[in-house]
Amino acid sequence: MIKKPFLLFGPLLVLFAAHLSFAQTVIRVGAFPNITHAQPMVGKANGWFDKALGSNVKIQWTSFNAGPSAIEALFAGAIDMTYVGPNPTIAGYVRSNGEALRVVAGAASGGVALVVRNDSGIQKPEDFHGKRIASPQLGNTQDVALRAWLKAHGLKTTDKGGDVQVLPMANPDQLTLFLKKELDGAWAPEPWATRLIREGNGHLFLDERDLWPQGQFVITNLIVSTKFLKEHPDVVKNWIRAHVELTDWINGHLPESKKLLNDQIQKETGKPLAPAILDEAFTRLQVTYDPLRNSLITSAHSAYEAGFLGKQQPDLSSLYDLSPLNQVLAEKGRKPIQ
Repeated sequence: MIKKPFLLFGPLLVLFAAHLSFAQTVIRVGAFPNITHAQPMVGKANGWFDKALGSNVKIQWTSFNAGPSAIEALFAGAIDMTYVGPNPTIAGYVRSNGEALRVVAGAASGGVALVVRNDSGIQKPEDFHGKRIASPQLGNTQDVALRAWLKAHGLKTTDKGGDVQVLPMANPDQLTLFLKKELDGAWAPEPWATRLIREGNGHLFLDERDLWPQGQFVITNLIVSTKFLKEHPDVVKNWIRAHVELTDWINGHLPESKKLLNDQIQKETGKPLAPAILDEAFTRLQVTYDPLRNSLITSAHSAYEAGFLGKQQPDLSSLYDLSPLNQVLAEKGRKPIQ
C-alpha cells in the first residue's frame, strides 16, 4: 500500500524534469518595416530566425516606426534586442551612462540621399541660402548628417544665426510639402529619397555614400540589452550566426529577397512599395553585418558638435561587443571585425 504514491510520483518527476529541459527561452526583438531593416523583414517573412534558433527559443517580434521608441522599449525591459539606427543607439547608450545596451552587429550601410525639388533653384551648395530643407526627426541620424554637411559648406541654420531653415518632419509629410512646393529639399533615408525623386518632382543632389570612405556608413545596427547579453550569451551568438547567414543569403538572392521584404512591409503597413521604387532604393543600399564602427564614431562627433549629446564629448569605448560576431566569423573562416 505504501509503494503506490511513490509509483505515481516517480513518473511525475520524470515529466517535470523533461519539461524543464525543454523550457523555452523567449527573445523579444524590435524592427522597423522598411528596407534598411532587410534582415528582420526577410527573416520574419521566411521564418529564418525561427528555424535557426530552434524550438527551445521563442521569438516575439515588435514593430516600431522610430528609433527613440525602440530605445524606450529596451529601457523599459519590453524588448531584449532591436535593429535601430546609429543616433538613437548613441543617445540610448549615453543616457544610460553606457550601461543599457551593446552593438553586436551591423545590418545596413548607405541608403540616404539629399534630394532637392527640380524647381527649387538649387544647383550647388551656395544655393541653399534661404532654403527650407527637411530631415526626418530632430537629432536623428539624417538630421545630424544634414547639419554637419551644411556646416562643412559654410552654411548656418536659422537656430545658429544663419538663413537655412531645417525642418524636422515625418517622411510622408516631406513628400506632401515637396508637391506643394513648400520644401526645397530633404535629407532622406530610403525608400523616401527615391519617392521624393519619382513622385515629388525632385532630383538627386547628393548620395550620402559620396561623403564616406569606401562609400560605407552605418544606417542600421543590431543592438542587445546588456542584461540579456549577460544572461543568454548563447542565444545572442546563435542569433548573430543566423543574422550573418541571412545577410549572405539576401545578397546572393536579391530578387527573391526584395519580394519577401516587400511582402512583409505590406503585411505590417498595409501597403507595399512600388517595384521600381524598391529597385532604385536598393541601388543606394548595402545589406551587411559589419557595424562600420568608424562611421558611427564620426556621427557621434557630429551630433555632439550640433549640441545633441550634452556638454561633454561622450565616451563610446564600451558601446560595442563584437566578440560573438567575431566568434561566428572565425567559425566561417572570415576575418574578424575590429
